[in-house]
Amino acid sequence: MGFINWHKGVLETYKQKLGLTDYQVLWIAFFKGLIIGGLVLYFYMR
Repeated sequence: MGFINWHKGVLETYKQKLGLTDYQVLWIAFFKGLIIGGLVLYFYMR
């Protein structure tokens, strides 16, 4: 559980520094997943 607790702490630190809410972080993660998934699909289909 060390990595999970570390990751939660890092996420919380960045949320506070950037002034983001949980909802905003979820949307950022969603769009990041779409972009990375699209890039993987693009390079896989080439």
